[in-house]
Amino acid sequence: METLNGQQAAVEDPGVSLADVVETQHHEWTFLSNHAHVVICLAQNPEVRVRDVALRVGITERAVQRIIADLEEAGIITRVRDGRRNHYLIHGHRPLRHPVESHRTVGDLIRMVFPNALQPHDSQVATPSSREEGGNTDATAG
Repeated sequence: METLNGQQAAVEDPGVSLADVVETQHHEWTFLSNHAHVVICLAQNPEVRVRDVALRVGITERAVQRIIADLEEAGIITRVRDGRRNHYLIHGHRPLRHPVESHRTVGDLIRMVFPNALQPHDSQVATPSSREEGGNTDATAG
């Protein structure tokens, strides 16, 4: 399994609590924000539980919930309820938000970390053309 911020080993160790992982993270910095980490986790596994994202990113479940709400409000993801679980659709065509990187998309960010992720034919990507044609917003024809 791949790691994110080198925390996977700590998460898999039953003797290490979430507080230990979060405490370790407070003393480090990374080039990507927690919002980016959450999007990457959702792209890697669209049915991942909030708890698992929190452990992987090294933040609390409540923080993940706030980030997911931010991402939904910005139109970067769509949460689809499936029984008791959520499925997350990534809108890879959306531009990144800061002026320095706004010429790149969410899909570009995800492909930077996972080069084979979010290709145009991927069923978890909502494209502008699928919306404009009144088609299914969670998939492209392919």
